[in-house]
Order: sequence, then structure tokens, then C-alpha cells
Amino acid sequence: MQIKTTKDSAQFHLDLEKKYGAHDYHPLPVVLEKGKGVFMWDVNGKRYYDFLSAYSAVNQGHCHPELVNLIKNQAETLTLTSRAFHNNKLGEYMEYATDLFGFDQLLPMNTGAEGVETSIKLSRKWGYLKKKVKENQAKIVVCNNNFHGRTTTVISFSTDPGSKDFFGPHTPGFIHIPHGDINALEDKFKKDKNIVAFLVEPIQGEAGVNVPDPDYLKNVRLLCSKYNVLMIADEIQTGLGRTGSLLASCGNCNCKSSCEQQSTYVRPDILILAKALSGGTYPISAVLCDSEIMEVIQPGQHGSTFGGNPFAASIAKKALEIIIDENLSQNARNLGQIFRSEINKFIETSSLVNLVRGKGLLNAIVINDSPDSKTAWNICLRLRDNGLLAKPTHGNVIRFAPPLVMTEDQLHDCIGIITSTINEFEPK
Repeated sequence: MQIKTTKDSAQFHLDLEKKYGAHDYHPLPVVLEKGKGVFMWDVNGKRYYDFLSAYSAVNQGHCHPELVNLIKNQAETLTLTSRAFHNNKLGEYMEYATDLFGFDQLLPMNTGAEGVETSIKLSRKWGYLKKKVKENQAKIVVCNNNFHGRTTTVISFSTDPGSKDFFGPHTPGFIHIPHGDINALEDKFKKDKNIVAFLVEPIQGEAGVNVPDPDYLKNVRLLCSKYNVLMIADEIQTGLGRTGSLLASCGNCNCKSSCEQQSTYVRPDILILAKALSGGTYPISAVLCDSEIMEVIQPGQHGSTFGGNPFAASIAKKALEIIIDENLSQNARNLGQIFRSEINKFIETSSLVNLVRGKGLLNAIVINDSPDSKTAWNICLRLRDNGLLAKPTHGNVIRFAPPLVMTEDQLHDCIGIITSTINEFEPK
């Protein structure tokens, strides 16, 4: 049955999705059709500040003109060759990215979850071939409340029942510890010689923007080196300028002058990138490491049809160049400090907001209500009405992550919307 296209109300589009789509998401009820920079517009022409950035995939802003022009040109030239043949864009992208992040080699994939799966395969095979762990005995340490994707292996080590329950049997070989607990990590390393890797989000985004102590990653690096365990940094959400440095894990903001992050420099053994690697235009992910690790993967042992295609390679290189050329890491760092400072001032007189936490432009506020309450959701509905789009995570936490191209004036405008909206819910 053919559906008539129409310019009716948003409800028309909401009804279509409800009828014909899987109910695997619970989106905020707004139907968007246009984006530019930090703004999005719905089907009725109403403009909103985007304060989620597609879970930090749109760091460069919506429809960045340099990306749009590149996409148009490359789409008319060559989009896909598969890895059965070489193309003239992949090598240039690999050279740029490996030089930028300081690794020997890059393995291109499509989604963040694929990047995580790639890192698991790499670390396990490295463990068998290089660390000499007995085959099929390799273990990987992960953190409670992690979010690394939705594939069968990845949900096997999730601690979220909604992600995990009734999808078994689950993949074995994972050990859980609390995020930010360096003593728990060393305890596992001491007790189990079959551990080959520690997979960690520098900041847990989906768990509510949980930021560890400043020395945590530095101590992780020391322990991984001491016990010959690979440190895998999942920077899918935190990387590429979002937290005020090029990478949250290494503190490399690629700026010309020093900053506080450089004193906490940490280099993971394996780096996973995705989301903003595409500027929010096309699924692109990458796994970077040195050749001593990457060489365990030989032809025919891993890859994908679309991974490394000329379309993706062109987009990724340009997306990275925009972050560097427009100083988006530094902008995120400066605006993040302003945001947390202003929200902390607001908290002093608010009974509804307990806490603001974050780094750069990855922030969250904790609503003074239970995680199963509707307060945060209702606040987000009212924020929508007032021209700003955000969404709760873990029930009573609202994540705020605007595009990194936001200006200071725009940020202050958004802070005003957020604080005045929350005041509408304050007890009278």
C-alpha cells in the first residue's frame, strides 16, 4: 500500500513511524526536516537549538558547507569500490588520521559498534599471538554501566538489563569493575594472567556523563603497561573535540598553546572513533593502533564491504580538518567552562537540580527526582516547547551536548532557556 506524501502536521509523520517502524526507540515527539549549524527546524518551520548533536555525532554543526560540497562532488565521482580494489581517497585519509592521532595504522569500519567489535578481535588475537595467552582463554575487563553498542557480543558485557536480557546466550570472556576504580582494575590484573585488554570510555556518556578523577586514565595507562594489557579507549562519543580536547583520553587538543589537558596526556594502545568522524553525515568509524598490534589481522580475517570506501574516506578527512581548522576543541573547552559555571550558579537557588557534571561540551544535570520519575522527560518536553532539544538518559539525568560550532552568545541564550524552563517546574 502506497502512502501519500503530505505536508500535514507532525502527527502524520509520528503515526507513520509508529505503524510501520520497530518500536526500538522512544524519541522526543518532534519531527525535524532541516538543520544548519547549531539549529534544527521541524516540519512546521519552528526553529530549535540542538543540544544533543545526535549523541555527539554533529560536532561540526549540521550541514557544514565544506562537508556538503565535498559530499556532492564525491557522490558524483565515486562512492564505493569495496576493499577488493584500492581507491584514491583511503590512503590520504589514513595518512592524515594516523599522523593526527599518533598511531601507525588505521582500520576503517562503518559504525561505532563495529569499531568496538574490531578492537575486541584485535586485542584477543594479539593476546594469543603476542602475549601467549592460551587460545580461547582471553579476557577483557570492562566497566559497569558501560555503553559500547548493540551487537550481540557488546550487549553480552552490558550491565543494562534492557540491553541484555532475553538476547542470550551471551558471549563469555568479560570481567566487570566499577568505572573510575583503579584499585579494582589492578586487583583483576593481579589475579588473572589471561586478561588481554581493558576497554573503557574516558567519560561514560550514556550512563549519565560520569567523569572519573583527573588522574584515573593516567593510572590506567600505568597499570596496563605494567601488566602487559592493552588499553582500549572508546572515544566514539567523547572524541573529536567534544570534551575540550581532540581526545578525552589523551588530552591532546592539538592547540598551538598549552592547556590543562596536556598535563594528563595518556596514549591508549587502541583508539576507537566514530560519530563525529563523519560530521554527522554518513556512518564512519575507525580503529587506530600501532603495527605491532594491527599486524595480527591478515587479509580475509576482518573488514566490511563499505569500510574504507572513497565516499567515507573523503568525508572523514574533511570532518577531521574542520575540527582542527576551526579550533572546535578549544571552543568546546571554553564554552563548557562557562556552561558549568552558570549552571552551578543556578543550582544554588534551585530545588530541582542537584548537580551539573561534564567536560567541554559534554555535560549533564541531575534532576532531584528518582530515575523512574517523569520529571526529566517533562522538562525536556518543555525545553522543546521553548526552542531547545535535549533528552534524558538514565531517567533523571539530562544530557546537554550542543554542536561545537556554537558561539558564546548562543550558549548564553541556551542557558537562559534551560534555567527558565526548569524554573517552571520549581515548587511554588
